[in-house]
Amino acid sequence: MKNDRRARIKEVADRLAAGFVSAGALPVETDSLLPADVLLDLYGEDIRARAYVTHDPVQGEQMLRPDFTVPIVQRHMAEGAEPARYTYNGNVWRKQSGGRPTEYTQVGYELFDRTDPAGADAEVFAMFSGMLAGYPIKVTTGDMGILLAAVDGLKTTDRRRAALRRHVWRPVRFVRLLERYGGMTPPLETRSDLLDQVAAQGAEKVLAQAGTPQGLRSEQEVLARIAVLQQDAAAAPISSEEVQMLEQVLALKDTSSAALETLRDMAASFPALQAPADAMEDRLKAMAARRVDVDSLPFEVSFGRTSMEYYDGFVFGFTSPDRPDLPVVASGGRYDALTRVLGQGRSIAAVGGVIRPEALVAVQEGAL
Repeated sequence: MKNDRRARIKEVADRLAAGFVSAGALPVETDSLLPADVLLDLYGEDIRARAYVTHDPVQGEQMLRPDFTVPIVQRHMAEGAEPARYTYNGNVWRKQSGGRPTEYTQVGYELFDRTDPAGADAEVFAMFSGMLAGYPIKVTTGDMGILLAAVDGLKTTDRRRAALRRHVWRPVRFVRLLERYGGMTPPLETRSDLLDQVAAQGAEKVLAQAGTPQGLRSEQEVLARIAVLQQDAAAAPISSEEVQMLEQVLALKDTSSAALETLRDMAASFPALQAPADAMEDRLKAMAARRVDVDSLPFEVSFGRTSMEYYDGFVFGFTSPDRPDLPVVASGGRYDALTRVLGQGRSIAAVGGVIRPEALVAVQEGAL
């Protein structure tokens, strides 16, 4: 019966939360309705396709809580001391496809501690790994920091690096940009025609000949955009060596220890990879000290690129190989950049994760 299953889910959720409390986490609760402007600033208008939006006559536009991390980071940045550990246990709401529930439970653990990032990563991962031991699930780890460092190290314009960083979490768009910036695909014909006209007549005259303005952009904004297009067209393409390096980074997939060796080899030619390689080595040492078998721990640089958009460092996920219809059972990672955004310039090293009790119960039921 439905009530029996809900009781099992609640039992699992309460047990997980109690485990986090035993590890020193402070239980916290957050509002179910969150100000929409904060989430829109973080995710852009895309969040409307995933969240439930409502309007309050006093509070304005609100969203049903799509996750706990954002409100907990806000709370910590406003009043928390370091180090701090928090846990939560409650419902979130997200629009889903494929018949998945739109309301479900999340139990999570968040750690704020700037003193030892590698140790904090290892603490969170080892805790989740221990709690999920015995379930028929597999784990994958990654590191968004490696890809971001590779982009930052490209010898190209700041604007191009910023565009690539912005689309790291949109793999198809990222590849298209890389191919265009690397000179592998020709520029759009309409763009080339426009720039030819601007070169021959000047931007102001071309704009005047375009007729009545349409859309919301002012004339100055249009002229500024044309200037950006001119600058981009004049920029030299990203070298084939750097494009190949970025493609190798994207494809890096191995055990954690072997991936680190490959990353070290790549850093010999591309120094931008040295710092993330050092961070990865420190993390693996910290994990090994907590009895994590890093020699067999799966690692993929590209892991999490389509679903973990505010993480900027180490990431992990636990999935059920026998139930591909289920969402990720547990996931998490480092999100220092998120604290900087929500802290209005201040930042705190932060890492955490979430377990989905409904998925865990489904996995358990399938194993019986």
